[in-house]
Amino acid sequence: MLKRQTKKHLEELFTELKMNLENNYKDLARNALKKLNEEVETMKESGELKGKDYEKIRMRVDEYAKSMVGYHH
Repeated sequence: MLKRQTKKHLEELFTELKMNLENNYKDLARNALKKLNEEVETMKESGELKGKDYEKIRMRVDEYAKSMVGYHH
């Protein structure tokens, strides 16, 4: 089970990414995805994200990454 603070932080990162995508801010969206990806991996290494929680978050990040393939000017 995710800690409330961890969940809130991740949702903030997802919200930032989603807002940048919706507003067509391509560079900011790519930066937000990179930041989100790094944060998820850091949380996994530190033990904040484990097992199924990590897998669920990883799938969401991967879905965004897949949708952003070729996302450039």
